[in-house]
Amino acid sequence: MKAFGRVLLKLSGERLAGERGFGIVPGVIRGVADEIREVHGLGVELGIVIGGGNVIRGITAASEGMDRTSADYMGMLASVINAMALQDALEKLGLATRVLSALTIQEVAEPYIRRRAMRHLEKGRVVIFAGGTGNPYFSTDSAAVLRAAEIHAEVVLKATRVDGVFSADPLQDPRAVRYERLSYDEVLHRNLRVMDQTAIALARDNKLPIVVFDMTRPGNVLRIVRGETVGTRVDG
Repeated sequence: MKAFGRVLLKLSGERLAGERGFGIVPGVIRGVADEIREVHGLGVELGIVIGGGNVIRGITAASEGMDRTSADYMGMLASVINAMALQDALEKLGLATRVLSALTIQEVAEPYIRRRAMRHLEKGRVVIFAGGTGNPYFSTDSAAVLRAAEIHAEVVLKATRVDGVFSADPLQDPRAVRYERLSYDEVLHRNLRVMDQTAIALARDNKLPIVVFDMTRPGNVLRIVRGETVGTRVDG
């Protein structure tokens, strides 16, 4: 049984770094690939957007004096590196995978073309969207919602290190309360930082639900696509 036929999974680059905090840890990326294989095995059409924060975060580099546009393009390139690493891990598990990049790097990735992406999904291939939106000043959260809307995904799965959206940082405040469900407007007005506000507004305008969940807990992605309540759901 599956509750969703086509989903967009948003992964942070930091997830691939594990406890080390930077770079790519092979054991971690193999674990992520195993989770994706289980979901794909249900017959779910799966698109993935991955960030580059394990290499460089554009907004952080800009705050430390680097030109924001240059820093953002470096972050996009980092996401291509991560996409290639994830593709390698998935193909080692026997999954047909395509990397589509918003930046033209034809030696390692196909250019992002919406109809091509949808055709790959229809053929049962896992599609990894790299290079963000291809534009500076937009996060990979915004890229995830944009791609989800373009390919008509039914839900965006936002992978984090905590079990949903909380009233405060649960890693610092033991009294933080987890929300089971929130509206887009609640997230925006309370500035809950589920995703950046551009991404939330775009999801709201396209009536695209978001599930924020703990990716470090094995099996959570599978539980969500089976229809179980996991983490926090953001919708109308």
